[in-house]
Amino acid sequence: MIKRRECIGILGGAAGWPLAAHAQQPAVPIVALVFGGSANDSAERIRTFAKGLRQTGNVEGENVKVEPQWLEGRYDRLPSLMADLVRRRVAVIVTPASTPASLAAKAATSTIPIVFGVGEDPVGLGLVASLARPGGNATGFNFLMQEVGAKRLGLLRELAPKATRVALLVNPSNPASTSQEEQEAARALGLQVFVVNARTSREIDTVFAELARERPDALLVGADAFFVSRRVQLANLTVRDRIPAIYSQRDFPVVGGLMSYGTDILDSYNQAGVYAGKILKGAKPADLPVVQSTKFEFVINVQTARLLGIELPPTLLALADEVID
Repeated sequence: MIKRRECIGILGGAAGWPLAAHAQQPAVPIVALVFGGSANDSAERIRTFAKGLRQTGNVEGENVKVEPQWLEGRYDRLPSLMADLVRRRVAVIVTPASTPASLAAKAATSTIPIVFGVGEDPVGLGLVASLARPGGNATGFNFLMQEVGAKRLGLLRELAPKATRVALLVNPSNPASTSQEEQEAARALGLQVFVVNARTSREIDTVFAELARERPDALLVGADAFFVSRRVQLANLTVRDRIPAIYSQRDFPVVGGLMSYGTDILDSYNQAGVYAGKILKGAKPADLPVVQSTKFEFVINVQTARLLGIELPPTLLALADEVID
């Protein structure tokens, strides 16, 4: 497991500085990198973000400092966190995979540049005026979560063609975590979806006790940073209870989850680093178009399929970008 101190070490200790040290505008610009999850999930993403910065001539520890911030699923901390970043006049706020953090950053400042990553329409969220010409202090990436959610359900249907009832796990603490799109996609596929909620590890255990009673044919785990931080717990419980499940990121099948479909998350962190680097070099967010994700990945863990007693259809295996055995 990657420890918090390892992530801090990657960045030369920047994240460990006391807040008072940043009371004045620093000589070296600080990029605040906000994670919805925990330090245990972020070391590789920090390295990938720093790689994107280097592509624009910004080297972490030399002419820029990257300061990670971990919410650990506590979205209620966002207003105070963003207020502190604004007070300390960081150079760029980066929220590469969190709609709540992106909205909180936009609400906190109209002057500090923001590089966001959201699954919903950035125009509809009020983050930008248009995709081609953002027009304000924010730009970033759209993960097309509505389309991706429908794709996940389609993959579940292909895995279990006789399935009729699917459970959808969401985090009610995440204001952007809704089930409307998935329910609409499910109806189009002839599936019934019932929603279960969890915001703590104990509530995840409670959810699986409920699933044992409800006996759904499959489980769709919503895209949420807290769930990523609890991926081992979720993977173990689905295997224990023999529930076929699909997740939003490859992090899950890597630790024993059955399969995942979603944006190549590391690619998005690299692109976020490039955009943050361009802004540090003088580019304005208003002139940097919002990028829509084009790189997605479908990952299957065939060992988990065996443990679940599932025979994977050859057509499904042929679609996979990565097969873990």
